Amino acid sequence: MSDTDGNVPTQRSTKERASIEDLIETLKAYARQELVGPLKGAGQWIAFGVAGAFVLGLGLLYLVLGLLRLIQAEWTRSSTGSLSWLAYLLVFVVTVALLAFTLSRIKKSTLGNEPLPKD
Repeated sequence: MSDTDGNVPTQRSTKERASIEDLIETLKAYARQELVGPLKGAGQWIAFGVAGAFVLGLGLLYLVLGLLRLIQAEWTRSSTGSLSWLAYLLVFVVTVALLAFTLSRIKKSTLGNEPLPKD
């Protein structure tokens, strides 16, 4: 069969086309497996993280406001007079200390790793 025969190039291009379509389908399946699956898990992880951060932040806000009211109610000098700003300073220092403690507990080396399976 020579190049002048129309069957040989047609069969060859059909095989190449099928091979390219198989490659595209394989790449699509691989992308679904490696991208879509982990992203679904990451979405749930992010949603629980955001919800937990919101609830924890709200609780700490109430705790700090409660501390401010406690200082103002029990320490009469801090609610009136020239030292009224001292209660706010004390609550600010406590808030910064809580923030520093929280940030020190974050382990940056494990942020991108998956947790180990529990047996």
